[in-house]
Amino acid sequence: MWQLILIEPGKLVLNKEAKMPKANPGELIVRIEAALTCGTDLKTYRRGHPNWPTPTPFGHEFSGVVHEVGEGVTQFKVGQPVMIAPTAPCGKCRHCQRGYGNLCDYTMETMMLGAYAEYIRVPEHIVPVNVFPKPDNLSYLESAALEPLSCVVYGDEQLTISEKDTVVIIGAGPIGLLYLMVTQLHHPKSIIMVGRRKMRLDTARSLGADVVIDCACTDYFDEVMRLTQGRGADVVIECTGSPEVWEKSIDLACRGGQVMLFGGCRSGSEVHLPMDRVLRDGLTIKGAFHYTPSAAKHARDLLVEGRINVKPLITDTYSLEEYKTIFNRLDSGDVIKLGVDPRFKN
Repeated sequence: MWQLILIEPGKLVLNKEAKMPKANPGELIVRIEAALTCGTDLKTYRRGHPNWPTPTPFGHEFSGVVHEVGEGVTQFKVGQPVMIAPTAPCGKCRHCQRGYGNLCDYTMETMMLGAYAEYIRVPEHIVPVNVFPKPDNLSYLESAALEPLSCVVYGDEQLTISEKDTVVIIGAGPIGLLYLMVTQLHHPKSIIMVGRRKMRLDTARSLGADVVIDCACTDYFDEVMRLTQGRGADVVIECTGSPEVWEKSIDLACRGGQVMLFGGCRSGSEVHLPMDRVLRDGLTIKGAFHYTPSAAKHARDLLVEGRINVKPLITDTYSLEEYKTIFNRLDSGDVIKLGVDPRFKN
């Protein structure tokens, strides 16, 4: 089969003779119908990833059709469309027992990689937890967004957002725009979107952001303070992974405000925290890593019920053989997410 491999940062190879996977007991083999690009893929392509030693199969957001069913699997059958979140916790460790399956070491150690391919093997521990039937009303491309939406849903669960709140989301990339849609479900007083690049900001407007600030030409700190009469925002959600923006996110919060530091900074980054203000103003500063099985199920329900529409986030779709174009466009920043079709044009 065909499979895209990250040989080293900056070097991708399309392996035309990758070994076809076989289903062990409890596993599934899924024929991939659609995959989506991810910001983590781009970061990994640029500089590598500490948890993904190279060479490694690439891609982890996907959906497809069950091609083979391993011994003992009874809840799925060959030919069934499925949507998948590519990790699951062990269910036994202390983190899992406390409800923090997202922090289980086994979760990331056994993450499925290789969605930029024709077929993929779904491990035994993921099958009963994070594999879901895909309904006909949801396309394969939309279904492939289950993983990033699960992460955002888990982050949203760590916040308390009311109808009285002004929410600022910094970063108009895929995660920031997903946060915009999920935050709207709480019906806050106002959502202020901060970002750059016209296409992404136009998307934020079309999705219903109350205010959109182009930080390339406007001092967004001053503008948020003006819009909130100098008070600051009740909730600030950071989605850029920049230490400077982490610091400014805290500065933007009002007294008693909540700050979600969601965007992952480069390993070794240092951030200055104004601890006197954190204490004096009663700020709540949180991080949110990955997702739990309950968050994945909630995300799946949001997609299936049509409460979250990810179509506006998928800028274009390319065939797997066009992988160079895909990563060139991602690198340019002129897209949000790109669909990857494993069926070749030639």
